[in-house]
Amino acid sequence: MNPVLGALALDLAVGEPPARLHPVVGMGRLLAALWPWAQGRIRGALAWTVGAGLVTGAYAASARALRRAPAAARGAAEAVLLKPLFSLRMLLERVAAVEAALERGDLRVARIALRHLVSRRVDDLSVAEVREAALESLAENLVDSVVAPLLAYAVGGLPAAALYRYANTADAMWGYPLYGDRGWWAARTDDALNLLPARLTGLLLAPPRAWRRLRREARRTPSPNGGWPMAALALRLHVRLRKRGVYTLLPEAPSPTPMHTRRALRWAAVVAGAIALVVAVAAEGG
Repeated sequence: MNPVLGALALDLAVGEPPARLHPVVGMGRLLAALWPWAQGRIRGALAWTVGAGLVTGAYAASARALRRAPAAARGAAEAVLLKPLFSLRMLLERVAAVEAALERGDLRVARIALRHLVSRRVDDLSVAEVREAALESLAENLVDSVVAPLLAYAVGGLPAAALYRYANTADAMWGYPLYGDRGWWAARTDDALNLLPARLTGLLLAPPRAWRRLRREARRTPSPNGGWPMAALALRLHVRLRKRGVYTLLPEAPSPTPMHTRRALRWAAVVAGAIALVVAVAAEGG
């Protein structure tokens, strides 16, 4: 069994493992335990590095153990270990849940569902802003949740994919500027690891004729990476995406409709599938 295709099939069929067994939840607990030691930039970087060493060491040991396993079981076992390090089904379902609530006319439930996707305040968002925020999150999390961990796996196998997931979790928990210098290293490392995946996702999502404009639109956002997939999705759908008081992508375009959300979900699945297929072929070649 190809580990990447097996992990993707497992993700689509079953979704996420229980929280008590989920390695990313375990990474979160590790980061919480290390947090008291992260005082200032230097100690914050050291605490992050200790956690990274523990996580990658554990996955490196697992990878070595798999090499000694029978060939028939090796691919399936690696697929089981790889699956929790990326998540496509949950991302698609959460965006679809926001849209379903909006189509029922239940803005309150849509805002509640949106909280699973964004960190911004949602209590006063309009219908249009809720839908736009969900699409922005779909594009940005396509990088964090699918493309980047799979590319990391292509480069360095399970340890590299685990390192990426740890770094992304650390950014979510410790990220600068919310926690000041303590989270500076976590935030900058996550930015560096997402540099290529964000731009590749943007190029895959945007129509080729819009690639020239993609860079200009991406620069409207304060994030060095998040603007690329968000601007790409806006260009693909020809819709406006905005965060109140922060940025507006494609300001001349209309706000998205339910049809645009359905198209966005399909495109996210296509891009994820293409990346998984390329990484699977690369893994077979390696």
